[in-house]
Order: sequence, then C-alpha cells, then structure tokens
Amino acid sequence: MPVRDRWDLTAACFERLRAQTTRHDVVVVDNGSSDGTPGRVRAAFPDARVVELGANLGFSAACNAGVRAGSNEIVVLLNNDVECPPDFLERLVAPFSGDERLGSVAALLLTRADGRIESFGLAVDPTLAGYPRLRGFVAGEAQSTQPLLAGPSGAAGAYRRQAWDDVGGLDERVAFYGEDVDLALRLRTGRWSTAAAPDAVAIHAGSASAVERSAWQRYQGGFARGYFLRRYGVLRGRAALRALATEALVVGGDAAVFSHDLAALRGRVAGWRAACGLDVHPPPHAIDRSITFMESVKLRLGVYSGKTAS
Repeated sequence: MPVRDRWDLTAACFERLRAQTTRHDVVVVDNGSSDGTPGRVRAAFPDARVVELGANLGFSAACNAGVRAGSNEIVVLLNNDVECPPDFLERLVAPFSGDERLGSVAALLLTRADGRIESFGLAVDPTLAGYPRLRGFVAGEAQSTQPLLAGPSGAAGAYRRQAWDDVGGLDERVAFYGEDVDLALRLRTGRWSTAAAPDAVAIHAGSASAVERSAWQRYQGGFARGYFLRRYGVLRGRAALRALATEALVVGGDAAVFSHDLAALRGRVAGWRAACGLDVHPPPHAIDRSITFMESVKLRLGVYSGKTAS
C-alpha cells in the first residue's frame, strides 16, 4: 500500500483489511508523509510492516520497495482509497490456484457516486495508450470480453511474485502515470497471462469525482507518454500516424482549451529523451485493435477534462 499523507484513508483501509477472510500481510510504503503516517501505522496496526522512503519517490519506487519487503507468493497492489469488502482479497487471488502461467489478476472497481465501473483492469489501444477498461459501464456488464484485458490497474491488482520478479517490477524511470500499463505489457510480452476477477469487487473512492490536473501532473503524464512511445517504438510501427495525430489533438486540446500552457508537451519531450536506447517489443496479443481512432481521442481528451485516467 503506497501512501503519502491522508491518514484517514489509510486507517479506514486498514480496518477493512483486518476484516478480510484470507490470511495476508500488509506492507505500507510511505512516500514522505507530513502527517505522521508511519508512526501512526506502527501504533495502530503493529502487525503491518512500514517502509519509509523519506521523500515522494513516486508510485513505481514505492510499490517496488513494498514488494521487496514481502515474501508471499501473491502480491496485491492496493491504493488506500479503495474500499474493499471482507471477501475481496480471497476472490482476487483465487484465479491463481488454477493456472501456473497466470501472472496477474484485475479487480472490478466501482465508483461510489453511481456504482458504475471505474475500471475493470486496463485496455490498450494500437498506439499503446492505456485506459480504464469498461469505465462508465454498469456493473452488470463486467462480463464483457471487449475491450481486451491487458492487465490489472495498479489501484487494486494482484500479481504472481515470480512474474513480477521475472520482468523486474515497475519501471522506476517513470514515477507517475502509466506504470501499471507498462507492467501489464511487459508481463504479456513474456510468458505470463492475465485474468479478470468479476467477483472481486471494491469501491475506488478516489475516482468518484473529477479534479483539475495541475501543470505538474500534466507534465508527469506527458513524460510517461513520451517515454513509452519511444520505448515501445510506436512511431516506427503501423500505428505511427495515428499516434502522432492523437498526440497532436490531445496536446493541442490541452494547451488551447484546458490548461493554456505547454506542460504536457514539455513532459512528452523529456520522456522521449529519457527513453533513448530502451527498446521493447510490444505484445500484439495484449493490444485491442478494435479501439478506433475517435474512441482513443475521446478517451484521451477525457484526461484533461478530469473525466478519465491517463
């Protein structure tokens, strides 16, 4: 559980974890909290392990540190704003028992506001942009096989430790945004499959309302996008023109309509430079080629209006 401040969310999440029907260990990784979270965890939940990073090193570094601190066969990444019922972990890890090649499992996350799907794992379009799968659908449509599942969301996803170690965990060169998409793709590039657990249902409270993205957030999102575009060689493949057109519309729309600055563009340039020499071949079986250009544009522009994730 990566955390930074918001002790109220962390304490509530711990109380829900105490009620879980399956045995588990909790590792809290503190990204430089200023509200005394590490000490509060130790006092209120002495069975938990606390890893203090001392500063906000990002989601990837926090999750990797937490995984290294544990030893169980199955690893679950869990945001502290996920409200999980008592049988959540039991249902989430159940699919692993039947398939040794299963590397990850996605949970079904709903919004608190209307009970619709916030995400049921991740979907990836031909330009390797990732989206919350089935966002906005009613919960009863969770059985749909489209769009194609690429892997779990980092907000609440389960991973086989062997698979995690096999690909080296999350890429710490990207501190924020898109790390879970990249991990899903790297797992699928290897020998690992993924699955969805429709009965592992939780509320993702943090996604219940839209928030305006700061220039720092838009820069970080742009950095991740530029980094992964180059790392996966998207502009050298069949989707190059589509990717360029989509990025132009998204960045132009952000600058002209939403933010009136070039933070998203500057981030993409910096990310592109950072990915020099880091070539990875994307797994074709994890990409949903049925996601059209206009669907991608609509989803991506939703990032800047605060209506969807990056």
